[in-house]
Amino acid sequence: MSGIPSSVKEPRASDLLTAPIDVDGPIHDKDSITVIQSAFGEKQGVALPNTERPGFSAIYRNAASPDKLMQSTHPLIRTQYDAFEYSAKKYPDRDLLGARYLVDPKRGIWSPYIWQSYRTAAERRTNLGSGLCYLNDSVIKNSKTEQYAIALFSQNRPEWIITDLACHAYNLIVVPLYDNLGPNSSEFILNSVEAPVLVASLNQIPKILSLASEIPNLKIIISMDPLRSENDLPNQSKEDILKAWAEDKGIMIYTMTEVEELGKQHPRPHNPPKPTDVLTINYTSGTTSSPKGVVLTHANFVAALAVGFCHLPRSSNKVVDIVLSYLPLAHIYERATIGVALAAGAGIAFYRGNILQILEDLLEVRPTAFTSVPRLLNRFESAIKDKTVNATGWRSHIARYGLTVKLQSLADGKGPNNMLWDRLISKKVKANAGMDRVASIISGSAPLAPDTHQFLRAAFGVTIAQGYGLTETHGGCIVGQAGDYTTGHCGPPAVTTEVCLKDVPELNYYVTDKPWPRGELLVRGTTVFREYYKDEPRTREAIDADGWFHTGDVAAIDHLGRVYIIDRAKNFFKLAQGEYVAPEQIENKYLAGCPLVQQLFVHGSSLEAYLVAIGGIQPLAFAPFASKILDRYISPSDEAALQQACDDPRVLEAVCSEFERVGKEMKLQGYEKVRNLKLMVEPFTIENDILTPTLKLKRPVAVAFFKDVIKDMYQQGDLTKTLRV
Repeated sequence: MSGIPSSVKEPRASDLLTAPIDVDGPIHDKDSITVIQSAFGEKQGVALPNTERPGFSAIYRNAASPDKLMQSTHPLIRTQYDAFEYSAKKYPDRDLLGARYLVDPKRGIWSPYIWQSYRTAAERRTNLGSGLCYLNDSVIKNSKTEQYAIALFSQNRPEWIITDLACHAYNLIVVPLYDNLGPNSSEFILNSVEAPVLVASLNQIPKILSLASEIPNLKIIISMDPLRSENDLPNQSKEDILKAWAEDKGIMIYTMTEVEELGKQHPRPHNPPKPTDVLTINYTSGTTSSPKGVVLTHANFVAALAVGFCHLPRSSNKVVDIVLSYLPLAHIYERATIGVALAAGAGIAFYRGNILQILEDLLEVRPTAFTSVPRLLNRFESAIKDKTVNATGWRSHIARYGLTVKLQSLADGKGPNNMLWDRLISKKVKANAGMDRVASIISGSAPLAPDTHQFLRAAFGVTIAQGYGLTETHGGCIVGQAGDYTTGHCGPPAVTTEVCLKDVPELNYYVTDKPWPRGELLVRGTTVFREYYKDEPRTREAIDADGWFHTGDVAAIDHLGRVYIIDRAKNFFKLAQGEYVAPEQIENKYLAGCPLVQQLFVHGSSLEAYLVAIGGIQPLAFAPFASKILDRYISPSDEAALQQACDDPRVLEAVCSEFERVGKEMKLQGYEKVRNLKLMVEPFTIENDILTPTLKLKRPVAVAFFKDVIKDMYQQGDLTKTLRV
């Protein structure tokens, strides 16, 4: 973009809004910060006057702060180090980190949550940080004394947070590795940041040692877990084996306990970071190319903290009391959640590492706020429906009637609460899900289906908002507001952010479109990242001269200033007849209109005149559908029977008929309709590398993976011809 009108200054750190609160007071109480909410039909985002330009929409800001963008909730909180120091000094005896441990593997018995206080965590952080500095200076003899990379590789656990806090205290850069990343990505990241030290869980150490000859800068691995036990045989302990292997590769291995002890023996004063210092290099998993290292500063974190404090509804005078950490800490979505919890003096309980057991963890923790993703919320919806509206007997009739009343209330803009039905339905639903103390649920990473969104609002009786954010914006930069009970949108820009739209002529999206402007979403504000690490070309491509980050997502902004994500600007291809097709837009329409599938990959080629697709079925909806067609019972949990039904021509024809119906209802053009379809139980997973760890589809990988399936569909031809006669 070639500039904005002189009437609107580009925001600078020096003139951004700092909340007018008492310096000595709390940084997150209700009396200090007003949670932003909207009345039904009230404007949430506003267009700044005289900011339109040819090819660009007006600039939009949150209606609660149209004059300035917020950069902090308190003038003394300028870094993540400051935020934790505040909580550690104000709430030293509060529980901070809680975990359960397997005490009887044979019988699967776990301990109750064992907690470490803010005081203990602060002490351990200082000891570990001092130990890291000692190893850097005296063992590795690194010439850098600050702002060098410490890599982290484990599932969510207390030691992850302790290491993170240690890096803040001594101005080191945290570089997390995804637990689900393959060896190529781990090697790429470790070499890119030249990390001399890796802190990892025991199960990840062999993976890294197998790559050691390709990672010359790695000198020390620190195990989060003990390496010796009472039952070890001489020279056969994990420590003996791993140290011998590591020594052969020129790498030293320590345990975290040993490094903390080194820190006690060689204590160092804290070296607090500046707001402009790098907090983390967070690698995006990348859907089309090698991972990009997103450089985020402490100033980015503090602005993101303001998003949480200003937009997250709360159940008490605090922003949050306790959270369950289960989304990957290597993903910025979870990092932002944990950052808010740390600054609010809240407890962080860790799940046991198995998402299938998360209900047991929720029942034990009973969090007061819950951040989630559609994939898990869909499971909640299915489980709740099985126990309520899809159950048998008089209780199901009561549940159906009560939820219908609540859904109508939502449709009328009155909210999900009803004194009678909250007591008869929502109270029990929340208690059975461990959500009885939850004040709000936030959904991110992918669109939440409107029907699911409203059903869960009615069932739980709490605020459930969608947000939009990226690694490049340190998490949420557009957040649904409390009091808005509609669906399909992500809300208005957060108080830290301004947005505008840019024409995408090749996809026929224009900012002059009616009734709402449409175009590529551009974002600017203090949460936006500094650069892609060692990648100036992609940085220049993403951030223009005026500081606008080009997200690559296509959005529409409605009359209330709410943002709808409707497409991708870069994911499109040309068919043989010359028509351009945006597959994500088509996928979203089929997924919204056909409950039989929950995953969809639409593909086309310049050599072919029509689209084909691979669909992942929704077992709870598909099983009764296929059972009726085949005249035999198919269980939603019988994977073999489900796949057999997927392959049956009668079922496939019936699903294609459903796709035809959706295509007509959604008013898809002929060339936008799927003409052949392959059904599978779960075709796209993180494990087969077709989904990123944030559950985004890797299209080039999917094309290669399903090359033969795609070829067979085109050879088979158009399955919908007879349906159109």
